[in-house]
Amino acid sequence: MSKRLFCGGLAWGTTTEDLREAFTPFGEVTDAKVVTDRETGRSRGFGFVTFTTEEAASSARESMDGATLGGRTIRVDLARERQGGGGGGGGGYRR
Repeated sequence: MSKRLFCGGLAWGTTTEDLREAFTPFGEVTDAKVVTDRETGRSRGFGFVTFTTEEAASSARESMDGATLGGRTIRVDLARERQGGGGGGGGGYRR
């Protein structure tokens, strides 16, 4: 079990502080972050919340999955670890 939750379907106007406030009733939140686009700074519609205990994360997941936040129904699930590698490659030489 993870202490970190993925929160999807967030309203564009949801801030990191809004996310933290929504999840604080379930336990101590050590980190909350709404992911934003690097170029525009706009929300990408998802974020992450990390708790101090797995029990708090589990309780929050059960209660908040399908709940309404900022006028939108959100999806909450365990965050998956990011897979390494990938990316780029480059174009090779073409004639």
